[in-house]
Amino acid sequence: MKKILFLLFPLYCMITACDALLPPAEDGQIEVAFIEDLYLQTRGSSPGVPDTNKFTLKVIGAKGTVLYDGPYGAAPQTILAAAGTYNVTALSGEFKAPAFAAPQYGDSQQVTVKSGQVSRVQLVCRQLNAGIRLKIASAFPTAYPNGSLHLKSDEGKLLYAFSERRFAYFSPGKVSLILSDGGTDKSLLTRDLAARDMLTLDIGVAASSPAGNTSGGISIQVDTTLNWRSEDYTIGGKPGKGKDPDGAMSVPEAKENLGAGDVWVYGYIVGGDLSSSKASFKGPFSSRTNLVIAARAGTTDRSACLSVQLQKGEIRDALNLVDNPENLGRAIYLQGDIVESYYGLPGLQNLSGYQWKE
Repeated sequence: MKKILFLLFPLYCMITACDALLPPAEDGQIEVAFIEDLYLQTRGSSPGVPDTNKFTLKVIGAKGTVLYDGPYGAAPQTILAAAGTYNVTALSGEFKAPAFAAPQYGDSQQVTVKSGQVSRVQLVCRQLNAGIRLKIASAFPTAYPNGSLHLKSDEGKLLYAFSERRFAYFSPGKVSLILSDGGTDKSLLTRDLAARDMLTLDIGVAASSPAGNTSGGISIQVDTTLNWRSEDYTIGGKPGKGKDPDGAMSVPEAKENLGAGDVWVYGYIVGGDLSSSKASFKGPFSSRTNLVIAARAGTTDRSACLSVQLQKGEIRDALNLVDNPENLGRAIYLQGDIVESYYGLPGLQNLSGYQWKE
């Protein structure tokens, strides 16, 4: 037995030594981006698309390893990751309990990373919770002087005041309308809401209903009319795209519409001091004649940018980063002509207007 072990020991050492000489497994990369111009909006919610740059982005491995946890706009273009499975989540904010005027937007996806490869994750900015709004008849306080209305789910309960006009937001699931009167709670109805459902209930009181009667004096009408808005990005642009700030092109869309004239484009001012091969993304800056904008506030990749020419005049005076270093990182709408190349990048020239995007 000792003889066998003696013979096998050198072989074991050779195998161990070979393993030590093997190069480490190559990391892969995760590239995260929101799909441009794809979102859903409901009547009664905050107008416009949420600023995804302010979303919290989390990239977490199956064993709890955190690769990134911070603002989406400040995230690197690519995130190094060992081979494995990761959860990628971007949220406009936390939503843990029912609340007024609290729509939550975002997306969550799982991605598998392979060694030496780039795994791309395309997130959709969509509303994740649901809303209910009550329109309470003026006769309710008279008919039920000691009464109140509540909205209730497994996560909590909200008092809906007679003067309240906002939507109350709940996680998807069952939500009940409760009448509390004289120390007694009565469930008037229950609705099973899905994400993005926005429900309006008209709460009326029958003329013959005596004060304090909870057995049938309330009438309820349901307004299920939803105003969904869905815009799909199409290569080549959309009819009328860029004609005004509300329909402004994103930076990726502008790059697909080279030659378009007198159009609006939106993005973030991320740098300046352009040359044919470089751009500066940190101040202080030395050139008043140009800028670069990008779809993400934290972009430091020149190829992801749109170059902007600042001609002499009021627009240059207001936008250049030499005299206005505070403009770095601000969101802006710009009106001009999209050109194939300005300092080696697709660009915007002949600016005729601008608006800050707050």
